[in-house]
Amino acid sequence: MFPRPVESVASSVQQPAEISMDSIQANQQAEALVGIDDVQKSLNRSRASVYRYTNTDPRNLNPPFNPRKLNPEYRSDQKDPLMFHPNEVARFAKDVLRIKEVTVEVLNSPSTATQQILGSILEELRLIRTHLEGRGQVPSDLNSARLDQQDRPAA
Repeated sequence: MFPRPVESVASSVQQPAEISMDSIQANQQAEALVGIDDVQKSLNRSRASVYRYTNTDPRNLNPPFNPRKLNPEYRSDQKDPLMFHPNEVARFAKDVLRIKEVTVEVLNSPSTATQQILGSILEELRLIRTHLEGRGQVPSDLNSARLDQQDRPAA
């Protein structure tokens, strides 16, 4: 019925899938949360029906877990968009919508500027480490390194 695989975050189990989440991208902030558009595409349902499925309450920002509804992640403000954990979407598809055999896997998000900077910092730290190891003696801490330098004669 739905030939494409479900893609999400944490499961390493691979099974044939009947729903599609190929547009889900990992969000590095929390644990790759999925927006309402991706849920709509993955469940092959209209936007209105996804909102009907969702466990929301105008009087309660974060209602308690409801096993018969699609439960969004914690929100700190009413204006925050509804975000869903991919495992919750898979649980809902399997348990409530009765879609058989759901596969959950991860798509890595494209590299951000922060990730690129952190990668260059890591590379520079590796170069520093190899340079220090090349000198033969790697100080265990900064104090011992400073003491070693004070024992040397001035140039």
